[in-house]
Amino acid sequence: MNPPHPAAQHLFFSQAGHTFRRADDAARSDGHAGPALSVDPLTGLGNGRQLQQRVRELAAERASDPAPFTIGLANLDGFKPINDLFGPEAGDQILCQVALRLKACVPVGATVTRTADDEFAIVLPLVFERKGAEKLGQVLKEVLSAPFDLGDRNVRLSASFGFAVYPFAGDTFDDLLKSADTALYRSKRRGRGQITVYSQEIAQEMKRATQLEQALRNAIIADEVDVHFQPIVDLRNDAVVGFEALARWCDADLGYVSPSVFVPLAEERGFIEALAEALLRKAAQAALSWPRELFLSFNLSSAQLMDPATSTRLLAIVNQVGLDPHRLELEITETAVMTDTGVAQKIVSELRAAGVCVSLDDFGTGQSSLGRLRDFSFDKVKIDRAFVSRISADRASEHIVKAIVSMCEGLELEVVAEGIEDVSEALILKALGCGMGQGYFYGKPADAVTTMRYLSDRYRDVAVR
Repeated sequence: MNPPHPAAQHLFFSQAGHTFRRADDAARSDGHAGPALSVDPLTGLGNGRQLQQRVRELAAERASDPAPFTIGLANLDGFKPINDLFGPEAGDQILCQVALRLKACVPVGATVTRTADDEFAIVLPLVFERKGAEKLGQVLKEVLSAPFDLGDRNVRLSASFGFAVYPFAGDTFDDLLKSADTALYRSKRRGRGQITVYSQEIAQEMKRATQLEQALRNAIIADEVDVHFQPIVDLRNDAVVGFEALARWCDADLGYVSPSVFVPLAEERGFIEALAEALLRKAAQAALSWPRELFLSFNLSSAQLMDPATSTRLLAIVNQVGLDPHRLELEITETAVMTDTGVAQKIVSELRAAGVCVSLDDFGTGQSSLGRLRDFSFDKVKIDRAFVSRISADRASEHIVKAIVSMCEGLELEVVAEGIEDVSEALILKALGCGMGQGYFYGKPADAVTTMRYLSDRYRDVAVR
């Protein structure tokens, strides 16, 4: 899902042998609509040209008395991995089933069209306001969440929705579609299965996100995004064994911006690789001053695990800086490897072959973590803080952690407990045989200079620069 953009900027898109384009691009090609060109050949629905025709007809009918109507965009979540996994024929079957479900559920008089690969548009003449759009969106969301039949198997998908109400969200086709696109993009940002109706508040929110994006791009170019380091300790003796690198950004105009805001933004807007590579270079340079037995832990994004060149680029950075690859540990989440499993496996294998340690982060929170341990060769597992934070008061959490530690011992995997906040949590983890830990109890993230001071208190041969 791309950031909001005017309808005129939508480009050709090929899917399963068919070519689609946004409605106004089609209209410009010959200036009129022929019957054959108004039908999507896969699903039999109208296409982008029919969407444009219907919206303009409704707007013309209601020009003198602008009674509202609504257009909606529905985009399937996670369609590409399903399409890649089961093949384009299975993808086509799903799209045809989506078309049938939408036609069966929309109100009388509504028009359903397919405007892109896994995106559908709906014109709703009798939906006049926000609540009506949200109510219909909820119905469609539930309908599309039911399993799709592929013959010998069933698959589940979710869908995200963006709605725009005429004339409040725009009084021309282009403006109305742009507003619906903005609402859909916001839904995608919030996660799977979300419903958004366009409003001025949402427009301002997206405008702020765009401003933040530009500021972050400039900060990356100016090398103004910093790296802080949080200690990871051996729980048997509380000795520091390494540090996790964490991104930090304080903008001159915006002030401190949380990584929970700017890192997802970089992922969404497509420049997370540039940010990650700049941070890895900076972190690796700092690690050169540490005792050689300490490792550097660094997080990879889902976008990086979809790019076959990731391992080559990361190893090039490490070699240029002069850091021993055996001192580098790369953390990946289960969610990240699920996006394109084949490419992720290739990247992990190449990194481990070069001596880099690879750990599975946030273990226990994914949909099939045990399957990931079977399918991938990891060196380490990091227990999610959600279990650690409740380990003192919740017997279930304690048993889960105990089971993870025991399982990893059998698989010869090292274990790190994240988010240790107090001594009681540390003592329980030690008693359970957990090997390593990190959290505020052992040290908060600190910049490179403070980290060197931290180390100089523990290693006599470390000099603070």
